[in-house]
Amino acid sequence: MQELLNRIEAPADLRGLSDDELQQLAQEVRQHIIDTVGEIGGHFGANLGTCEIAVALHSLLDSPRDKIVWDVGHQAYPHKVLTGRRDQLHTIRKYGGLAPFCAIHESEHDIMGAGHASTAIGYAVGIKEAMRRGHGEDAHVVAVVGDGAMTGGVAFEAVHQAGGSGTPIVVLLNDNGMSIAPNVGALSRYFNRVRLNPKLWHAREGVEGGLTKLPVGIGAAFERIGPHFKESIKAFWAPGMWWEELDFAYMGVIDGHDVRALRRALREGLAAERPVVIHCATVKGKGFAPAEEGGLEGMEKWHAAKPNSIANGAPAKVSAPASGAKSGPPQYTQVFGKTLVEECRRDERVLGITAAMNSGTGLSLLQQELPDRYFDVGIAEQQAVLFAAGLALQGCKPVAAIYSTFLQRAYDQIVHDVCLQRLNVVFAMDRAGLVGDDGPTHHGAFDIAYLRCLPNMVLMAPRDEAMLVHMLRTALVFDGPVALRYPRGEGVGVPLPAEPRPIEIGTGEILREGDRVALLGYGTGVGKALDAAALLEDHGISVTVADARFAKPIDAGLAAQLAAEHELLVTVEEGVLAGGFGSAVWETLSDAGIASRILRVGLPDRYVTHGAPALLYEEVGFTGERIAERIEAAVSERSEITR
Repeated sequence: MQELLNRIEAPADLRGLSDDELQQLAQEVRQHIIDTVGEIGGHFGANLGTCEIAVALHSLLDSPRDKIVWDVGHQAYPHKVLTGRRDQLHTIRKYGGLAPFCAIHESEHDIMGAGHASTAIGYAVGIKEAMRRGHGEDAHVVAVVGDGAMTGGVAFEAVHQAGGSGTPIVVLLNDNGMSIAPNVGALSRYFNRVRLNPKLWHAREGVEGGLTKLPVGIGAAFERIGPHFKESIKAFWAPGMWWEELDFAYMGVIDGHDVRALRRALREGLAAERPVVIHCATVKGKGFAPAEEGGLEGMEKWHAAKPNSIANGAPAKVSAPASGAKSGPPQYTQVFGKTLVEECRRDERVLGITAAMNSGTGLSLLQQELPDRYFDVGIAEQQAVLFAAGLALQGCKPVAAIYSTFLQRAYDQIVHDVCLQRLNVVFAMDRAGLVGDDGPTHHGAFDIAYLRCLPNMVLMAPRDEAMLVHMLRTALVFDGPVALRYPRGEGVGVPLPAEPRPIEIGTGEILREGDRVALLGYGTGVGKALDAAALLEDHGISVTVADARFAKPIDAGLAAQLAAEHELLVTVEEGVLAGGFGSAVWETLSDAGIASRILRVGLPDRYVTHGAPALLYEEVGFTGERIAERIEAAVSERSEITR
């Protein structure tokens, strides 16, 4: 039953509820998420851990006047449920439905878009500073930081600024990775009063200053040991030493599943009018036994739920595959992970690096097989690249496995610390292209364009899973930086090679020959080109299809040959057209003085929404049928002109 939840249409509806009713409401929100996400799939464990947090925040704050900034967005489903989107939750991550993360276009209560981690405190400092300068109504600002987001360096940069400026924000640190038993109860509440009571706060400063003024040389001795003495005094008064040193008032550890305790801490933190951190401990997967009681393995497994994975509040029984049923092609991620393990066994210099995405990148296989060759730096892509650069300087061959969209966060390190020094770092970019349900914050649309301009960089992309195996070997034997992009999902079903073979850098390959139109594909664009070619042949248009394999350096000879021998050259890529692979082909031909009629097919100059990949491909025209239609129109137009 959802006795209370069904009455909540907006945050204001929480105002008149008692602490006991709010606690019940949090449980109803949790059950609604278990029932809904268990059926449709989506982010799961982190959301079960933030139900009480969302209820406590919206019961005290006046959203959207007061600003609640969620970091990371995949823990904000309870927030969505309480802000008028309860009955739409079943559409989340579906085409045309709710966004998987906070989205400013979706609700006035979503203060910022939160697809990438570690950004909320920085947003909060900027929002509050603008308020202090008279831009908009002055109000409370709370940044909810959790699910590993504090491992990101940009979060620490924001903490440093907020403390130094005395910005009156509240950081609610949702810690779902530690035990809360020793730190809750009366003693914790006592420390909170000590930290936030102005008289006691100034009394601590008075004690520090008074001891340095003691006579007979005692005070001078305290002065000489100053920093150590000061930190000892602070440690006595405040266990949250790190936060206190950065001029935050530290409150904690609060039981993050106790609405009454959360509300008490929030009231005191908001009233302090200084930077405050409320450290609360939660359980990822709270209320769902397999996640809550399964330890770290259970939390990781139920970070997201697959469609129809839960029935009646428990994991659904998985039926055994029918006898003789064929399994589908392997996932690109798994092919990469297994191949990297073999490459590590082949060459002791090869190492794998991930930024908190061991399973998502396939590096969990390396972690299991060769744990001493595996490194996880946390949600810190910049450090991942710097770490890789340091390894390369000492002769190692690091493979930084980072999603295309997340690698954007380390762009300066790629430019200055890898490419400038021409270091042998391999960037393995999973989720290249449109990734589907996670939407625009996770689509790998820009990597071709943002990496192609960098000197010394080699860009390659496989057309199938077998080519991925060959390309990883190619990247590891090459002396210099290489970016290897590949898509999410299944391969195309070709056999994997028994032995990888290096490919000559900057060489393409003709796959089928015709005489009228040439399609030059890159990565997944090759499959779309082959689909279009089959349709065009049925309409009497003879087509050549080639796999470029490299976006940098381009196979200039192949491009010139295709341009010279066909009346239309079509480039096909699953990336933005501006500065992408098609632009590289056009520039190569132009620089060589070769005039050619070129049609570029790729992703549009806009952010593509979330939804099933097939729907997104249809929307942006990245299907064999739509490509064939465009080519037929271009050929027909050419025929009309030349008559």
